[in-house]
Amino acid sequence: MTLLAHDRYCDEITHQAGQLRELLTAGADLGATVPTCPEWTLEDLVRHVGRALRWTGHLVRTRASAEVPMDQVAGVAGPAGRGDAAALDEWFAEAASLVVGALRAAGPDGYAWSWMGRNDAGFWARRMCHELVVHGADGALAAGRAPCPVAAEVAADALDEWLEIVQFVQRALPDGSAKDLRAPGRSIHLHATDTDPGLNAEWLIELPEEGVSWRRGHERATVALRGPLTSVLLAFYRRLPPNAPELQVIGDPEVLRLWLDAAKFG
Repeated sequence: MTLLAHDRYCDEITHQAGQLRELLTAGADLGATVPTCPEWTLEDLVRHVGRALRWTGHLVRTRASAEVPMDQVAGVAGPAGRGDAAALDEWFAEAASLVVGALRAAGPDGYAWSWMGRNDAGFWARRMCHELVVHGADGALAAGRAPCPVAAEVAADALDEWLEIVQFVQRALPDGSAKDLRAPGRSIHLHATDTDPGLNAEWLIELPEEGVSWRRGHERATVALRGPLTSVLLAFYRRLPPNAPELQVIGDPEVLRLWLDAAKFG
């Protein structure tokens, strides 16, 4: 696995934040339900992401040595009133600018506590990049739009990171839903059909009793999910259904369903 350059993550945070902001400035309904997170409206989604950006910016800027309660971060609450797209956009734009500024100033090796044990700004640059990729898709769907294609190297790295997070959660929360990701002899193959072969945008995920393992490569599996890389990523994150027109499921769909049901942050 090769991580992207720190500045590339920072650039992508700015790009993805801009795409989410465009929904606000284009007049999307802030009260629209987010179909992939039905407990949220579009405004709730933007506030959630904006809070994450401000919190992360605080951790990185202060070189935090331990977790900081969200309510101790300046400006994290967002605009007092609801339904004001201009105020929400201004607040969100500032959040994106603050976190990118903090990340660039710290560099990838700058110390910052993280919940995953990799305590550096590089972790947070990657995490916020992919947080925006996935929630940007949520925002587009709430606004009745198709999610924007994600740059191939970013989408591939987002899949790598998601697999690493699921492995971590399976270890750190042994009683969480990820405990069910054990099916010895069963495996999942992800195959992007629209990328340069040099990117190696294929994955084999195995589910042995000792926990999830994965590697890049073209190998036979119990079930395969094939399609454009952005769609494969979003389906694997439960943002698109596996039976979306551009996707193809080959083999035993129950193994893929097991992943989609059990692979969660907590």
